[in-house]
Amino acid sequence: MAYWQWGNPQAEHTVVCVHGLSRQGRDFDVLAQALVQKAGGNIRVVCPDVAGRGQSDWLADPMAYQLPTYVADMLALLAHLKPAILDWVGTSMGGLIGLGVTSVLSTAGPSQGAKAPPGGSAAHAVASVGVRRLVLNDVGPVVQWNSIVRIAAYLGKSMQFASLQQAADAMWSVSTSFGPHTPAQWLELSRHMVKPLPVGQAGVTLHYDPAIAVPVRAMTQEMAVQGETALWQLYDAIAAQTLLLRGADSDLLSPATAAQMTQRGPRARLVEFAGVGHAPTLISDDQVQAVTSFLLE
Repeated sequence: MAYWQWGNPQAEHTVVCVHGLSRQGRDFDVLAQALVQKAGGNIRVVCPDVAGRGQSDWLADPMAYQLPTYVADMLALLAHLKPAILDWVGTSMGGLIGLGVTSVLSTAGPSQGAKAPPGGSAAHAVASVGVRRLVLNDVGPVVQWNSIVRIAAYLGKSMQFASLQQAADAMWSVSTSFGPHTPAQWLELSRHMVKPLPVGQAGVTLHYDPAIAVPVRAMTQEMAVQGETALWQLYDAIAAQTLLLRGADSDLLSPATAAQMTQRGPRARLVEFAGVGHAPTLISDDQVQAVTSFLLE
């Protein structure tokens, strides 16, 4: 698993930023640089490419592209990083991974004795560190079914483009819910979403393994509803201070679910962004300010 690191590798304070379903770790370039600047360099920001995305390896079994795999991978990453103070920023899928990681770390302490928590030895390696502050970016225990259907309609399609600009234009056609972006901002966000075609072929293709779509398309509405109970249990057990970001026009995180999240579990602080759907990209000044002030206050 590849990851991108900003700031001071020796800093006690580590912020792990994890991207959405079809994205990659460079989505957080703007936020990471803002955190480093506002912390006076005394912070480490780590932005992994989840398996099957970006520079990370692809999995042999498509059905392994699911939360249990991702949580185990992140626990192994944390065991490698050995953070003294740990905060988590998760966009969409990255937020759900954060729920799992936070849960495992909260049950992996010395009081558990010889009992191994989910995640095994990697969890024990970071047992002394829990998630201090958690940012959930446009995601919660209830993921609206119409959003899953929308994402499944475009996810995993093999696409080739003559240029980065052509790829950016195509991605914008399915990403307008991200909200207003300047052409330069969108081009920069798109730059790391593609990779060159194999030697001998001109152009670029999407960065991720098309097989990440297999588990999404295998999901039924009944399965999604069943998963909500488990996710609420994870959320209700969170002790970390929690910030919930929501695009006011989001089709994935409903107003009702967001309101519930402010009243139960960690009683998240809710910040909504007008004119934005799923999901805020954390590059506009107001979005960056909301996260940096929460993590550094």
